Amino acid sequence: MLNVLAIFLGGGIGAVLRYLVGLNFSKYFNISLPISTFFVNIIGSFIIGFLFFFFMEKTDITPALKLALTVGFCGGLTTFSTFSLEIFEMFSNQQFVQGLIYIFLSIIVCLLMTMIGAYFAKLV
Repeated sequence: MLNVLAIFLGGGIGAVLRYLVGLNFSKYFNISLPISTFFVNIIGSFIIGFLFFFFMEKTDITPALKLALTVGFCGGLTTFSTFSLEIFEMFSNQQFVQGLIYIFLSIIVCLLMTMIGAYFAKLV
């Protein structure tokens, strides 16, 4: 039950942070790609890569904390469903080039950020 509560709390914090990032990014960026979703997915990819390898070395961290930060926080912060909806909307609006750029950048940059996060975790 503690693990479920930890995931619930971490997920709530991540989701609220994602919402706040979306509010603030819409004020400052006006580009054709959904920058707030892109940003939280990049940051979340870095964090999950870092935490995955960091937790491999740290056996004294409780399973509940690991779940709160990975499944909960990173799961709440990042969003594949919003990413999918944004691409669907782009394609529906005949924005095929922007949609394909968004898909390509999201996959490549998020994978790179996961790898960079893992690299930094190995340095700690």
